[in-house]
Amino acid sequence: MPLVKYIFKPGINKEGTNYSNENGWYDADKVRFRKGRPERIGGWLKNSSNSFIGTCRKILVYNDTAGTNYTIVGTHQKLYVKEGVSFYDITPERATTTDGITFAATDGSSTITATDSSHGAKEGDFVTISGAVTLGGLITADVLNQEYQIASVPTTNTYTITAKDTSGDEVTANSSDSGNGGSGVDGVYQINSGLDVYVKSTGWGTDAWGAGTFGSTSSLSASNQLRLWSIDNFGDDVLACVRGGAIYYWDESGGTSARGTNLTAIGGASDAPTIALQVMVSDVDRHVIAFGCNTIGSSTIDPLLVRFSDTESAGDWTPTAINQAGGVQLSQGSEIIGALKTRQEILIFTDVGLVSMRFVGSPFVFSFNEVAEGFSLISPNASINADNKVYFMDRGGFYVYSGSVSRLPCSVLDHVLSDLNLEQAHKIFAGINSNANEIIWFYPSGSSSEVDKYVLYNFLEQVWSIGTTTDNFVRTAWDEANLLDYPIAASKNSSSVNTNYLYDHEKGHGDDGSAFTAYIESSDFDLQPDGDHFLQISRLIPDIEFRDQQTTDDTVSFIIKGRDYPLSSLSTLQTISVTPESTFSNTRARSRQCALRISNSSSDFGWRLGDLRLDIRPDGKR
Repeated sequence: MPLVKYIFKPGINKEGTNYSNENGWYDADKVRFRKGRPERIGGWLKNSSNSFIGTCRKILVYNDTAGTNYTIVGTHQKLYVKEGVSFYDITPERATTTDGITFAATDGSSTITATDSSHGAKEGDFVTISGAVTLGGLITADVLNQEYQIASVPTTNTYTITAKDTSGDEVTANSSDSGNGGSGVDGVYQINSGLDVYVKSTGWGTDAWGAGTFGSTSSLSASNQLRLWSIDNFGDDVLACVRGGAIYYWDESGGTSARGTNLTAIGGASDAPTIALQVMVSDVDRHVIAFGCNTIGSSTIDPLLVRFSDTESAGDWTPTAINQAGGVQLSQGSEIIGALKTRQEILIFTDVGLVSMRFVGSPFVFSFNEVAEGFSLISPNASINADNKVYFMDRGGFYVYSGSVSRLPCSVLDHVLSDLNLEQAHKIFAGINSNANEIIWFYPSGSSSEVDKYVLYNFLEQVWSIGTTTDNFVRTAWDEANLLDYPIAASKNSSSVNTNYLYDHEKGHGDDGSAFTAYIESSDFDLQPDGDHFLQISRLIPDIEFRDQQTTDDTVSFIIKGRDYPLSSLSTLQTISVTPESTFSNTRARSRQCALRISNSSSDFGWRLGDLRLDIRPDGKR
């Protein structure tokens, strides 16, 4: 029999059955499509050997006017600025206690109970202690006078910490530790930590998007919901907003040792919002914009209110006849889910549709026009700019906006939507890799409480792929490589939330130097036209490009699978190890239906698949 060239359709298609997707690809992991061909994705390496505390949900990379590169990282416990390879803690401070903290230790225990009648802290918060003296034994002044994460909050007047030395090793008190730390103990409390996992509750803002009732008992706050940040730069400085909480301002002139300050406390501040869902700086006109915020004179959030500062002023929010500060309450929906800047407008997603916000100058400053309805964002970070268009995900599918909204045909739609953990949908976010013309939505699936899968869309070729984020590929935030050589993303360490890292993507071919597995698997194919006969594959001629190969021993596995009926389980018939010098392989694979899986686990080379040829012949009906 002559050789048969098998040309598979680009993209993963899971909208039908495996058998019905003739000449298509059905499953993949860490494989993309480029120019119609599947290829292994690039690897990732740590951006810095230094780690940060908490789960990152937002990254902003920017350059100041002097060319200094900064990376802002917002986690559920901290806010950082990264300069060079180092992370600097700029988490805003919430409260200060002066000469008002005492301690009590127990012999044989590392748990220290602190008494402070006005601490206002929650479990997981951070406090910096100073001015303490030794308790008399192993709990020395050096042990006490440092930053601590609060372990528990037994009462409104007390909290506990776990004693540690200056290197971080746990310290156990002895019988001599009977003192109280002295009378001059100060404590500086950082803003309350947020939630790392969404917890279902009642009331507006505490349930899944679109659920809950506005005005019911539980109100939206920065500490009763999943901690999400919005971050933008105002020139050299940074604005950061805890969703449902305050807006903070980091002044670069204070250096990396300076912490963020509440926007209401900066010089020249006037009627700045005290609470908001999101903050943004408009590009051309330079207004600071708060989405879902309080009105002037109120401390209650209005989930549809958009307010903006005077132009070129982060602090002046008082509308006058001679400035451009103001505000507009949207009429569409019940809350703002998210907003995204484009070149010509700001898109505001409410829970029922899309509003276009454009700068028009005085006297109105901004125009607001409803451009579409009947959909929304599935999460505040589920939209992205790409190729002068906005792509976004809602609960029913994927969409693109380019003046109007169109639904994206998606060959993996049911696979994604049927597997979403909607209770943790707030964690879904979009990233972009412009060099590969692709958008990646990361999402939690099934019963997973954290992101564990992704769906990838090549917006130029309009093809889809899928994959998992197991092991060191778990990602919780992403930023494009506009100012960096590579896209940057945040990891989540499942065993220790306090040792998370930033990773450069599309750098090398491994998992931070270790191997990772990438594969793609075809749908079933059989002998046409009726698929009645068994087939025998006697020879395979591979067509594959090895990239950055290290040796001629580099291998990619071509695995032939088979089954006799569409509902039967696939079994491996033969595995062929293909090297850069392979020509053909003789096989003895026999089945009524066959599928092909291309897979490898490596850290030092990539591959791109071409067209394979198979020697296939009928082999009877039994």
